[in-house]
Amino acid sequence: MAKGPIQYKTEEEIDLMRASGQLLARAHGEVASLVKEGVTTRQLDKRAEEFIRDHGGIPSFKGLYGFPYSLCLSPNAVVVHGFATDEPLKSGDIISVDCGVLLNGYHSDSAYTYPIGEVAPEVLTLLKETKAALYKGIEQAVSGNRVGDISYAIQNHVSRLGYGVVRELVGHGVGAELHEKPEVPNYGKRGSGPLLQTGLTLAIEPMVNLGKKDVVQEADGWTIRTKDRKPSAHFEHTVVVRKEKAEILTSFEYIEKALQQ
Repeated sequence: MAKGPIQYKTEEEIDLMRASGQLLARAHGEVASLVKEGVTTRQLDKRAEEFIRDHGGIPSFKGLYGFPYSLCLSPNAVVVHGFATDEPLKSGDIISVDCGVLLNGYHSDSAYTYPIGEVAPEVLTLLKETKAALYKGIEQAVSGNRVGDISYAIQNHVSRLGYGVVRELVGHGVGAELHEKPEVPNYGKRGSGPLLQTGLTLAIEPMVNLGKKDVVQEADGWTIRTKDRKPSAHFEHTVVVRKEKAEILTSFEYIEKALQQ
C-alpha cells in the first residue's frame, strides 16, 4: 500500500487532480451508458480504457501491482477487484465499477454500484444507503477533524441498518501515487487517527455488505467476495480536505445523466 509521509497538495496540484477527476467522471458516464442486461464486463472495461486514453489519460489500475484490467468490475457478492469477463450482466445483478485515471501526473479514483434490471428491494436499499454513507463520510473530511471521524460516520450510518462493514479494505490518500497515506477505514472511533488538514486529498470508499462483514479472496489472488455470498455495494469519490466543507474532485453527474436516458 502507501509509503512515505502524508502528502498535502498545493492549489496547483489540486487543479491537476480536479482535471483528472473530471476525465474520470466522464469515463464513468461512458461506462454507465453501456451498463445493462446482456452487456459483458469486458465490454465495459474496453470502453473505459479507450475513452481514457483517447482523452490523454492513462487507466490507473491497468498493470498496477500486476492488475490486468482498466476497471475493477465486481458483481453481486464480489466486493472489489473483480476481473472483466465475457459473462453477460443479467437482471437482478448489481455491479460495482471502480476506475482510476492518471492525468497530468495525478490520479483520481471513483466507484459506483449499478442495479441491473429488476433488483431485489433489500439490495436496492443497500445501494442507496452505501451511497448515503459515502456522503456522510465526506461531510467529516474537513480541516481539524481526524480520519476516525470519517470512518465513524460511515460505520455509524450503515451498521445501524444491520449491514456489515468490510474491515480488510480501506480508502486512502491519493495524488501523484494512486495509494498514498493515510489509510481511511470505513469503521473506527471519532477523534482517532491522523489529523485532517487543508490540501489532503483522499479516496473515501465505503464497501458495505448486505450480510456479515467477513470477506474471502478468490484463487485469482485479486477478487474479494463476501464470505456468506450476500451482495456488497461500493461507492467512492476523490475529495480534498477544506476548512468548511470538503471539495469533491470526482463526480457522479455523468453517470446520473446516462442512467436517466
